[in-house]
Amino acid sequence: MGETGGECAHSATDKWYEVEFAENVLANILSRLPVKSILACKSVCKHWRHLISSQAFTDLQLLWSKNHSIYIVYPYMDVMMKLYLVKDSGEITKSFTFPYCDNFSTITIICSYDGLLCCINYPWKADSGRIVEDVTDLEIRICNPVTRKALLLPKGSTSEEIPSIGVAFGPQINEYKIFRFFSAKRISLAKRQSHANRRQCEVYSSSTRSWSVIGCVPYCPMRSSHSPLGSNHVFVNGNIYWFIASDEDKMIPGSILIVDIDENFGTIDLPKEVTEHSYLIDLEGCLSLVVVYDEDEIVNIWILEDRNEPKWQLICSDHVPFSNDECVEFVVARKNAIFFITSNHYYIYDLDHRVWRELDLPSISEKKFPVAFPYTESLLSCSGRMEPQTEDISNKI
Repeated sequence: MGETGGECAHSATDKWYEVEFAENVLANILSRLPVKSILACKSVCKHWRHLISSQAFTDLQLLWSKNHSIYIVYPYMDVMMKLYLVKDSGEITKSFTFPYCDNFSTITIICSYDGLLCCINYPWKADSGRIVEDVTDLEIRICNPVTRKALLLPKGSTSEEIPSIGVAFGPQINEYKIFRFFSAKRISLAKRQSHANRRQCEVYSSSTRSWSVIGCVPYCPMRSSHSPLGSNHVFVNGNIYWFIASDEDKMIPGSILIVDIDENFGTIDLPKEVTEHSYLIDLEGCLSLVVVYDEDEIVNIWILEDRNEPKWQLICSDHVPFSNDECVEFVVARKNAIFFITSNHYYIYDLDHRVWRELDLPSISEKKFPVAFPYTESLLSCSGRMEPQTEDISNKI
């Protein structure tokens, strides 16, 4: 005899429970959903909530999501971040506003890694009865825009000048260190310190959740002409790289400062004839230098072949599709494509085929210190593998 309707329903239920408790199968299915959908799935049942909340699932979701990365674009620096997810084709797949709290000063993004953003802004201070931006300090937040969580880091050492920031990630997933270069205040008038002797560095570790002072450093990152808040840096294979200003012209790079995750410092010479429009990027796991020559309307792209015995190789020299009166404001790479943001346009340069493609993005044509980074959605917490107390900003939309 055939199965009755009740027997069929019972059989289907049994098969579903077989899938549900085969956690590897279930985890692989759920990990392919958008993070917003994954978070909604936590309400289905206790078993799903426990699975999705595990570090193993977070790592699995990140592994899958990394193969489907995209650009996150922040075109107009403001007190509230309006972010756009953009494909190589120029399609905007999502736009959203990421608020933090009331009474913020202008905020910018300095890096993106595994779904986490590092954001900085000037804190407020009282000055002669007025509330003004404190341009000798920076508030630093690690944010996950998809889970809508943000972690405000503890205040660093007092500085006489605006600090420079760089972020290193690893060695484990969701571990990071933040390097903060600052100018220490003079001890006293009797013990005058030179400016060089007051250049110091301290490090915030996600493992200890505190700052530790390394001490005096021989070099500090140069200020970026493309951002009023920070110096451009790039993290590649366990090392952070910044430009060091040239002795002759503080607006042009003279060399590169390198710091590894173990807090070892060094320098790397640059190829000759760099310009103010020079950028460090991660090009498929290699440190790369992009230099735009305005007068010739040419871009040169170099890669560092061996960090232990630094040797630069010129891999491309090509004409740019924009005139010399159009300023290059930001450059970043994802895989073999280089994303150029100019004062008037957005371009993708296909390095393999030596082809420029202009992106049609009229909805984000207005720019003010624009930045863009490779981005992948993730469930990572904002501080370490254990979830600390973070700002849940979902109710501030």
